[in-house]
Amino acid sequence: MKRKLIGFLAALVLAGIGTSALVAYVQSARDQAVAAEALVDVYVVSETIPQGTPVADIRGSVETTEVPAKVLADDAVTDLDDLDDSLTAAVDLQAGEQLLSSRLVPANQLGRASVPAGLQEMTVSLEPTRAVGGSLNVGDTVGVVLSFEPFDLPGTEDQSPNMTHLTFHKVLVTAVQFAEGDGANATTDDENADGDTAAEPAPTSQVLVTLALSSPQVEQLVFGAEFGHIWLTAENADADESGTRIVTLGEVYGPVAQ
Repeated sequence: MKRKLIGFLAALVLAGIGTSALVAYVQSARDQAVAAEALVDVYVVSETIPQGTPVADIRGSVETTEVPAKVLADDAVTDLDDLDDSLTAAVDLQAGEQLLSSRLVPANQLGRASVPAGLQEMTVSLEPTRAVGGSLNVGDTVGVVLSFEPFDLPGTEDQSPNMTHLTFHKVLVTAVQFAEGDGANATTDDENADGDTAAEPAPTSQVLVTLALSSPQVEQLVFGAEFGHIWLTAENADADESGTRIVTLGEVYGPVAQ
């Protein structure tokens, strides 16, 4: 009888130890699973971002979301403040994908931007002073100013007035070309008297700027190139387009519309 009691107690002890070990194992496995599924914040593209889009505009097309740590890409962007404003999208960024630093490059390293659907490309040759000093990069957006000297009016002895107008707004720059060794793509190792790296030299020859335009814009721009003058402005997404008008000599000193 005594031997049976001892055996029964031993069985209870062993069962208790086994149960404790099983509970510990299950808890450990659960902790590991939870750790593996730990969520982290990451930026995800909320709408398609075209190639050449600058970081300033990319910030408005991404949103934060939580993903399991195990699926977080090694080069995923977790803080937009860490991104340099000179960066642009090297390729089209699709909605739903993580924002990756490897897909962002300096604007002057981007060879050519993709053309938005329905638009076509046209290149204009401009003096640097008419093309923002030759500082334009692929992915920038520009305003296009057309300026004309007087034209003879058919059937009369009169002439049209000099006219200038900021005609197009936020036109995408898809390519920029300089003469070899010239322009914003040239580099320098010279240092000034303070030991700082010298500024990049301004281009001295024509700058070829390729723009993405609608068909009516192509016609107007060609007319401007053939019979007038073209100026480009650096016009970002936040630039105010209001208050423009056709300016003639009689209006140039007049009040500006607010």
